[in-house]
Amino acid sequence: MKAIVLEKYGLPKEVLRVQEIDLPQPKEKEVLVKIITTSINDYDWSMVRGKPYLYRLMYGLTKPKNKILGMELSGIIEKVGARVSKFNVGDEVYGDISNFGFGTFGEYICVPEHELLPKPKALSFEEVVAIPHAATLAFQALQDLGGIKTGKKILINGGGGGVGTIGVQLAKTYQCHVTGVDSAVKLSKMRALGFDEAIDYTTTDFTQTGEQYDLILDCKSTKLPKSYLKALKKNGTYVTIGGHIKSLLSIFIWSKLKRKSSGKNLLILSLIPNKDLESITQFMLKNEFKLQIDGPYSFDKIPGLVQYFGNGLHQGKIVIKIGSK
Repeated sequence: MKAIVLEKYGLPKEVLRVQEIDLPQPKEKEVLVKIITTSINDYDWSMVRGKPYLYRLMYGLTKPKNKILGMELSGIIEKVGARVSKFNVGDEVYGDISNFGFGTFGEYICVPEHELLPKPKALSFEEVVAIPHAATLAFQALQDLGGIKTGKKILINGGGGGVGTIGVQLAKTYQCHVTGVDSAVKLSKMRALGFDEAIDYTTTDFTQTGEQYDLILDCKSTKLPKSYLKALKKNGTYVTIGGHIKSLLSIFIWSKLKRKSSGKNLLILSLIPNKDLESITQFMLKNEFKLQIDGPYSFDKIPGLVQYFGNGLHQGKIVIKIGSK
């Protein structure tokens, strides 16, 4: 089988290579999946470069332990282990496998059966792979941590990416007023998707405008806590899903030392992969969410697309077509 293999840390186009590797065989409680589509996420961008360096403590100090990246898939069960009870050969599945590991940048993968869900018939393989990671981040950030309520004023920093394009549609089911922040090239699509206001981050710092919000979802924290506090209303909540280490450490320390005295919340989401994914997917179908897909692209384009993601140029979710039904 073909796979995109990472042997050392570096820039995506320099260190990611297409190689032939052995076809894996499922263990007793695993299934062999023929991958139809996969996607690119921040983990892939970080792990290719080995940055932030903290990642290397988990994934390999001098070279990556995980040589095949990728954490989302949609596909078809090709073979089942002896003790598999949830799926049969031919079943269509999807999911975020990051609890198990990585490896979706290849034609096949063996995964524990409990890491996958049946693919809804109403969605294509290209559509459904855009849901698991981005949707669970958006729903856990806005609902679980953010406590989103009807009619509130919300800001999503990184509104044009996978999480932001789902997050705005979730917020609109609560009749919220939603401001999105991203690069200028994405703003028109963001407005069309439902953002009431759209800010170009290259010309305007949303923390310095004087506007305050009940809830902020930040897809890429880059500032210190005092900046975000200025942009929050009293009793407001800021939730970050990632960003620069210095910013995240400062937010974590602030939340432990000063949270109660400020009347505001600064929180870091620790994602639970696939949590409520089946009900989230059904909610999205019921409310006719529009999945924003950048692609699909071909398998050989993955190295360039990881760089494309890192440059923040993607609009919605980057989807790669690997196999066919």
